[in-house]
Amino acid sequence: MPTSFAVQPLDATFGAVITGVKLTAIDDATSAELHKTWLKYALLVFPGQHLKHDEQIAFAKRFGPLEFEMAALSNVKADGTLRLEKDNDDRMKVLKGNMGWHMDSTYMPVQAKGAVFSAEEVPTIGGHTGFCDMRAAYDALDEATRARIENLSAYHSLHYSQAKAGHDSKKKADGEYNGYGFHDGPVPLRPLVKTHPETGRKTLVIGRHAHNIPGMAKDESERFLQELADFATRKPRIYHHDWRPGDAVLWDNRCLMHQATPWDYTQRRIMWHSRIAGDPVSEAAIN
Repeated sequence: MPTSFAVQPLDATFGAVITGVKLTAIDDATSAELHKTWLKYALLVFPGQHLKHDEQIAFAKRFGPLEFEMAALSNVKADGTLRLEKDNDDRMKVLKGNMGWHMDSTYMPVQAKGAVFSAEEVPTIGGHTGFCDMRAAYDALDEATRARIENLSAYHSLHYSQAKAGHDSKKKADGEYNGYGFHDGPVPLRPLVKTHPETGRKTLVIGRHAHNIPGMAKDESERFLQELADFATRKPRIYHHDWRPGDAVLWDNRCLMHQATPWDYTQRRIMWHSRIAGDPVSEAAIN
């Protein structure tokens, strides 16, 4: 029998806080129950886990192969000093770019399945992470809009979204940040509506990386995508998590958007991200 755990739904159309379980000590039966709970709620919040790196990676792997095992999202440099906002270097531009609503890896040939995200150090002001239920957003659209978007697609590019945030990500000068996602390959084309491969629910696929709907003028496409995003990111379809050190979350990237939010950059913030790889069949781009 799986270890019992408590599920407290959030005050939103999705998400739940999970207590009574230690993620470093779960068995396969408990893992299977957590997977079912994850598919239902799309976002699971685990307070006070204080996962070590190898423990977070092992937990993430319970939900599938990893796109990458561990990446820091932080304003703290490797030498322990703070990255200064006034310098506005490329890594700071990436941190700020992530404040736009998005789904991970839609700009890659295969979109990510999900992620485990944990907090090591958090600021006293700001630094929340927002999540948005794109299943509920699709359900809430009027019939005319659902019919309009059913056969539409959009291109997704990290270069595009960072350029809108003032980041020339195609610079090749020594020392410039050209990390994950800043590749020169084809720009993926993704339907605006997809069906979740495990739940069968339809969901919107938009966000800051989406642009240039084929058949639309660029300004019309940008305006329409922004209108969809503005509609999606309304209560009760959003939740912003107020982090405490040791918190971990697991989210379903196939049906949730997320965003970073500003914080007092004179304070340290160290977060760790393990990304779960998408299924090459269900999460592949269509071009």
